[in-house]
Amino acid sequence: MNEKILKSLKSTETEDIFDLYIVRPICYYLAEFFNKFGIHPNTVTIWSMVFGAASCFFFAHGSYHYESWAGLLFNLVGILLLMVGDILDCTDGQLARISGKKSRMGRILDGVAGFAWFTPIYLALIWRFYQHHDIEFGWLGIEDTPTNAIIATIVVFALAAYSGLHGLAGQQRLADYYIQVHLFFQKGEKGCELDNSERQQEILDQMPKDAPFVERLFQQQYVEYTKKQERVTPQFQRLMAVLKKKFGACDQIPRDVRAQLHACSKPLVKCVGLIVFNFRSAFLFLFCLLDVPVLNFLWEIIGLGFIAWWINRRHEAFCKEMVEKLS
Repeated sequence: MNEKILKSLKSTETEDIFDLYIVRPICYYLAEFFNKFGIHPNTVTIWSMVFGAASCFFFAHGSYHYESWAGLLFNLVGILLLMVGDILDCTDGQLARISGKKSRMGRILDGVAGFAWFTPIYLALIWRFYQHHDIEFGWLGIEDTPTNAIIATIVVFALAAYSGLHGLAGQQRLADYYIQVHLFFQKGEKGCELDNSERQQEILDQMPKDAPFVERLFQQQYVEYTKKQERVTPQFQRLMAVLKKKFGACDQIPRDVRAQLHACSKPLVKCVGLIVFNFRSAFLFLFCLLDVPVLNFLWEIIGLGFIAWWINRRHEAFCKEMVEKLS
């Protein structure tokens, strides 16, 4: 791979094969193009939100089973728009590293992008189920009456809410955190964006009273975001406390200790790829094209939920082992 492309990445170890060899090279050339015109990374992030959210209109349509070739075309356009949104979302980080225009707001916006896509998409899929549910009703032997359609849609809404708030949000937070943790083990504090809630709360408290409302709101949400990451990783928090107590600054951790941490984290960070966009969206696309998008909510809750639980369990286990070795 082009050396310039590699330098624009956080690390090849945190990229899956599809991103590394297809998405990231595209993003690099887009980032170079945007950089020539002085376009800010945050602007690209906002574009990604617009393209990703716009796909909801097309996913709201039934695919081939319900709307024939027109429905299939609508779903393919939805897939294309969401992929463009993802490419732009990946581009903003590379653009920030190329241009040097990194910012705290950019980090926060980048985390918000996925939710800006999937909230309208999930609402669109609920509407789609209300309009088109013959396949699911046929599987369950439910009579297709207006009352049954409303009751079933309420159930699907509950599934979507749980899938989005607990599944998507929780899994994405965990994935983002473990990627930054791995970069910390690999490169140290300067090579990652590993934030903690105490520091983020300090930033919020130190913001001037006349700070823009939106910036303050985003920072408040980011404090909660980091708290939730820390809440599900108690053993890692213990490990960080032990490292700081034993070695002082985290950048003074001995090379052999860092190598051990990196070796334990490397196989798990590859598994993290199973709960981020590429793997997740592949199933969304499949279920939409098969005209059973409600299965996407069940897959996120059960299938991806199990994968996220396993990754969290294994990561916490090796952190606990390291704490015992270092104590």
